[in-house]
Amino acid sequence: MTISRVWRRPTLGAVAARAGVSTATVSNALNGTGRLSEATRQRVLAAARELGHAPASTARALARGGTGVLGLTTTTYGDLPVSYIEIPYYAQLTLSAMAAAHERGYMLMVMPSSLSPWTWLNTPMDGVIHVEPRADDPVCSLLRERGIPMVSEGRPSQPCWDDAWVDTDHEAGMRLLLDHLAESGARRIALSQPLHDDAYPILIGRAYASWCAERGMPALVEEYAALPDYFTSERDAVGRLLARDPRPDAVIGVYSDSGHNILAAARHHGIRVPQDLLVACISEDPDYATTTPPVTTLSLRPDRVGAEVVDLLIAVINARSGVERRRLVQPVLLPRRSTRRAARRRNGTPTSTP
Repeated sequence: MTISRVWRRPTLGAVAARAGVSTATVSNALNGTGRLSEATRQRVLAAARELGHAPASTARALARGGTGVLGLTTTTYGDLPVSYIEIPYYAQLTLSAMAAAHERGYMLMVMPSSLSPWTWLNTPMDGVIHVEPRADDPVCSLLRERGIPMVSEGRPSQPCWDDAWVDTDHEAGMRLLLDHLAESGARRIALSQPLHDDAYPILIGRAYASWCAERGMPALVEEYAALPDYFTSERDAVGRLLARDPRPDAVIGVYSDSGHNILAAARHHGIRVPQDLLVACISEDPDYATTTPPVTTLSLRPDRVGAEVVDLLIAVINARSGVERRRLVQPVLLPRRSTRRAARRRNGTPTSTP
């Protein structure tokens, strides 16, 4: 005799019992609503995963005329092709957002930044995550025309759709990095800063200038064009920094490949890292753990940003009140050999800091 077993979706009550919370808390955690701590939200999501509970968000969306589909796209640069998925930050952000959407019963559609206006105006979706909006961003105006909810990853440099965004706390991150360099003995810390019209490099520059002013240290900034060939432009900019007299004793880069560019410029000028120059950058690239020397990085936590931006977008779609519409994620510093100077000599032999 064969007994067939029909799978039944676990109830909210089952998830609540597993997580040790109320069913109302489970509903808020799954729908991105309510005032929950991050620890509670993560405990509920973990319980839902363990029980195999998939929220019926798609069914609810269809019932009210929605699609159950979220879109994610990155900023546009005219006709210039930018392969974002090859950049570790965007790859981690996209995977995290996809996982968070699936946990909530939504599909996430990753959209090319080169979509035509016709496609933007006709693609069915309930809301859009727009990564790094630019000044006069074309995506904002198209979504406004359709009335589709949008949440920005990164603060808009100008007011955009409903001003809901998730971003890393760049001021806190720069202070972490600058304090670390100062503790390592740096007194002339330079910044290699891209010229761009999204908010990220502007916020980084302001945080750097503020920190230098507070400590009475010189602000040593060399700007470069971020497009079309930022590799060459940044190496030239770092070369100009290293040619200054007196020379900086530390250089910070703010893009994923900046650490590689700074190391290349230092080698070209015959400058040793970290003996003569401390090097750090903002990046998620795991290769920095194996460069010569390994480079100190500041992580912007794209995994957390991706989860938060999906959470906020679902809350906006559901038009829930009392939801914080501007969220900051705390960065993490990963110190490595490139920012560790040799310690004092002992018995004539130089030793290194741990």
